[in-house]
Amino acid sequence: MTGKSILITGCSSGIGYDAAHTLSASGWRVFATCRSEADCARLRNEGLDSFPLDYEDPDSIASAVDEVLERTGGKLDALFNNGAYAIPAPVEDIPREAMRAIFEANLFGYHDLTCRVIPIMRAQGHGRIINCSSVLGLLAMRWRGAYNATKFALEALSDTLRLEMRGTGIHVCLIEPGPIDTKFRTNAIKQFDKWIDWKNSARADQYKTDLLDQLKTGSDGNAFELAPSAVTAKLIRALQSPRPKARYFVTIPTYGANIMRRFFPTRILDWLLSRG
Repeated sequence: MTGKSILITGCSSGIGYDAAHTLSASGWRVFATCRSEADCARLRNEGLDSFPLDYEDPDSIASAVDEVLERTGGKLDALFNNGAYAIPAPVEDIPREAMRAIFEANLFGYHDLTCRVIPIMRAQGHGRIINCSSVLGLLAMRWRGAYNATKFALEALSDTLRLEMRGTGIHVCLIEPGPIDTKFRTNAIKQFDKWIDWKNSARADQYKTDLLDQLKTGSDGNAFELAPSAVTAKLIRALQSPRPKARYFVTIPTYGANIMRRFFPTRILDWLLSRG
């Protein structure tokens, strides 16, 4: 892998942080981006090439790609679209503006960045585009509707792009994490507090007795939780394989979700998922 270049988003912590440091130590030229310049400065102090990239800001995306091209002489071997967040709440309580914001960050930004690197990869005759999805892109769960929707859309967008890139030398893969030890819940709580007016919800009593605890302190399956390095291991396989898979599953819940969605009747799935 020595000498190859990769652009990774969402590197301030968690999956992106681990992937950036691991690949850099393996000889990759890693461009580790974050939304915040303060986080980028911290990564630069740790020895990484880092500059801002905010999925919700098209100008930021364009500037980041230009920065990569300037530093590599117009080349880029791989892109790992990773950064995303959730707005945990019942669908009926999620405002339109909140849905618009999360799609900008979790889908439209991915699409914009991907479309900007495809011409680079097409010109050089090869490339890897790897999108970080989720177990919640395979099966929907209650109180996670906004995030479910962005990840289901990412699955479809990635599947379509994979078909369209056949014969170009550009491979498109999905990484499918389940519960991973990151700041994901902490960031989701911030989004909940920003967008959800639960006190005026028709479910206000349910929030008080149950939902607030589930949304803010409940477990997403900690018994099966893995470290971010488990995702990096699958990322490396997607980067190294001469014929990469369409999907790389991480954690037992994600393998289980893939089996359930393929073989379980909808009525049974609804019963099982409504209990979680």
